[in-house]
Amino acid sequence: MEQTHSDRPAEQRHVPVLLDTSVQLLAPALQDAGAVHVDATLGMGGHAAAVLHAAPRAHLVGIDRDPQALALARERLDREGVGERATLVHATYDQIPEVLEDLGLPGAHGVMMDLGLSSFQIDTADRGFSYAVDAPLDMRMDTSSDGPTAADLLRDLPEAEIARILRDLGDERFAKRIARRVVQQRESAPLTRSGELVALLERAIPAASKASGGHPAKRTFQALRIAVNEELEILASALESALDCVHVGGRIVVESYHSGEDRLVKTAFTRRIRSSAPPGLPVELEEHKPTFSPLVRGALQADEHERGSNSRAASVRLRALTRTRPAERAH
Repeated sequence: MEQTHSDRPAEQRHVPVLLDTSVQLLAPALQDAGAVHVDATLGMGGHAAAVLHAAPRAHLVGIDRDPQALALARERLDREGVGERATLVHATYDQIPEVLEDLGLPGAHGVMMDLGLSSFQIDTADRGFSYAVDAPLDMRMDTSSDGPTAADLLRDLPEAEIARILRDLGDERFAKRIARRVVQQRESAPLTRSGELVALLERAIPAASKASGGHPAKRTFQALRIAVNEELEILASALESALDCVHVGGRIVVESYHSGEDRLVKTAFTRRIRSSAPPGLPVELEEHKPTFSPLVRGALQADEHERGSNSRAASVRLRALTRTRPAERAH
């Protein structure tokens, strides 16, 4: 088994993806006194610390559903001398409106979402996120919640639903075959540990397919993590809430690592940068004009150097918008 780095400071355990790019995109909107930056997926605070250094008059509202990550981020921000400009909140990122309201803030000038799994969560062996370390099959990002674990899903869901999760959330070609093996296995003893699941996947996936595409367990573990934490359902709501809270001139940057995530981001962003005027309308009314414009063309990817030095960067897609006009209020 590989050694983890859970005893290291946050800045040595997690290398933020596309860090310079995201800071360059966000910082111009955060230079005025009182500017509010919402990092909705705070993690260990890598992106947030860099933004606070680049925007010395901004205040951070850092949100994360993982209490352990929040504690590590607090230590990091304090160590880097920016902690006094940070308010950290235990919540999911679809609760941005409630968090801002509780703090008496009308909106945000910058919003960052770095989706997916952090190095901290992979390194925390007893959480079951990693296929490299044998641990209980938990995979909850918030272990204080009473939601189902990955072991619960594999024990209780019908075979067809397990296959759907693996196919839709993990792009797993052998989803049906794996789901069948899971159901056969649980008739005698349900899967409760990550090592047991890895062994089942080794048996279920054809040898020819193991030669390429990375570890054979990667897609299944990703799919289960997304399902356990309801990541796509929360993301769809969170994107709308985040876009609604951005002030005119403010900016939003989202990094996604999975085709389902990026599809939701692209759909939500496209809706805001296109006119809502009905087809054939001779004049575009003010209320139909787009409320955002793109800051980058399509989705940015990491360059070859970053992909080579940071494994998380291999699949990243970064999209960014700036708000150009307020939304029209309903009369």
